Amino acid sequence: MLVLDNVTKAFKTGTFGGGTLPAVRGASFEIRPGEVTALIGESGSGKSTLGKMILRLTPVTSGTITFEGTDIATLKGKQLREYYRHVQGVFQDPFSSYNPVYRADRVFATIKHSYFPSVSGDEWHERVDKSLQAVGLNPVDVRDKFTHQLSGGQLQRILIARALLLDIKILVADEIISMIDASTRVDVLNLLANLKTRGLGVLFVTHDLSLGNYISERTVILRRGVVVEMGATQKVFDNPQHEYTRMLLTAVPQLHKKWEGELGPELETTRVIPEHNGRPGRYSKSSLHPLAGMHARKGRRAQAAATERDLAAGLLRTDTYLRTHEEAPPLVEIEEDHFVAISAGAK
Repeated sequence: MLVLDNVTKAFKTGTFGGGTLPAVRGASFEIRPGEVTALIGESGSGKSTLGKMILRLTPVTSGTITFEGTDIATLKGKQLREYYRHVQGVFQDPFSSYNPVYRADRVFATIKHSYFPSVSGDEWHERVDKSLQAVGLNPVDVRDKFTHQLSGGQLQRILIARALLLDIKILVADEIISMIDASTRVDVLNLLANLKTRGLGVLFVTHDLSLGNYISERTVILRRGVVVEMGATQKVFDNPQHEYTRMLLTAVPQLHKKWEGELGPELETTRVIPEHNGRPGRYSKSSLHPLAGMHARKGRRAQAAATERDLAAGLLRTDTYLRTHEEAPPLVEIEEDHFVAISAGAK
């Protein structure tokens, strides 16, 4: 239904925009009808940037995003409005999606004005009530209320109900449960699971592997803007092939075990191994953060000074450096519906 083909996004950097920093590099995958696709990666891996490109909130630098065979970059005017009838997004912070001056249910009025101007007031009122009930809300509890009178979970559900008023086929759910308490979180996840039975395709953007495993049929693992592993969720989680995927899985907290000890080898600093016997230097196993664990026992001033010395001496490769210099390896199908990036980091 919606296909990303070799999509890249590079932001300009520097005082005069002379440099570029790639946020996403050569991403290719699809969102299928009636399926939840989990897009998983650490903070800063490019997940939200991908979602924004799908929603046309930021332009694609290269590559194409096609919806039902049409490149969305070519859509304008009525065609773009029609695209938003079928593709909608719900974002991480529900409070930023509302104007606190107005009542929360004003978001429904904007939908009516843009897409259903000929629908009568009574009929529209009935449609809104049905949409609110579909997401587990009592219309009496949320109508005519300001945002400060509602919880984050209620505001998030209102946004989902708003999307349901349209004939949506794709929903980009960007960290939609990160600000919701645990008691409400499962309800929202089950709601998304129910929506896919209607044929809705969902891109579930998250950094939480357990949630991705719980709700999705397919999983895409994103690392430094590059898709390093993807396929059927069960295959990716049961038999992770890329080192980064395995590292993320080992970092998931275990409720039945008490965490002990210091940072493990996976979280050690990323350092360059000097050239030896004519072989070029390389960097150690990727950490969840390139500077994680560095000089852990030193004071803050000593740590900062040591970091500056290592950067000046070229002993430390930052995330920015790696994004700029690392090549995006191609994905290879190792078994049916299970792909992995074949590179020095894969085994």
